[in-house]
Amino acid sequence: MNLVKAHAYGNDFLLVEEQSAPPLAERGELARALCNRHRGIGADGVIFFSDGPRGASMRLLNADGSPSEISGNGVRCLAAWLARTRTLHAGNSLEITTDAGVKALELLAVEGRRLTFRAAMGQPQNIEQRTIDVDGEAVDTIILRVGNPQCIVLGEVTEDRLYRIGSRLAVHRTFPEGTNVELATVERPDRVRILIWERGVGPTEASGTGACAAAVAAMSYGGAAREVDVVSPGGSQRVEWRLSGLFLTGWAEVVLDGRWVG
Repeated sequence: MNLVKAHAYGNDFLLVEEQSAPPLAERGELARALCNRHRGIGADGVIFFSDGPRGASMRLLNADGSPSEISGNGVRCLAAWLARTRTLHAGNSLEITTDAGVKALELLAVEGRRLTFRAAMGQPQNIEQRTIDVDGEAVDTIILRVGNPQCIVLGEVTEDRLYRIGSRLAVHRTFPEGTNVELATVERPDRVRILIWERGVGPTEASGTGACAAAVAAMSYGGAAREVDVVSPGGSQRVEWRLSGLFLTGWAEVVLDGRWVG
């Protein structure tokens, strides 16, 4: 089975062409084996994709084998691979079809193996403030969807709080399908810092949809501007919230093209 590994700010994915993938019933087990960082290749998720004339379609499985509607960084990783194989240049565009709809990406720059894209992520939906009981602690949250479920906690951003609160919110009964969680703080009107607990994965270096969700929460309730840098452990992504929707700018790079013998 041919495999490609790519990452965006340390949020890493394995890309598998549909034509070489096993049957649907076996893919959860395959994702767990591939994503294992000690006994497999290691990744935050596996993207099964099929080429199309304007880009590709994709289905994403998290590291634990569970499905996810979309990953902003995963979309960009797939776009980076397509741009490489099709020899695209700055100014070219791609469309990636996900379970959360079609996402259009413009290739802004190619610097070595690093490709920068601006992706149209659509409008955030179902934005709501809610206080959630987490093991007896009342936690003020902002919940919304950016193609997938997100829960943002504004305030202190520390690893201790991420493990204590973020891990529990990700599987809280409030979210029957689970949720991604971001702790976020507004450092300046144009800068938001986050830590991420990804549904089906755990802590991750970065998250594209998480950056978008944190930006929306910070813009709506934290005094942030409508265009911000969202800084995670892996680096900084740019999020704009326009009348036409959210736009996410950041890079991705392909780091491995090989075969899996399982």
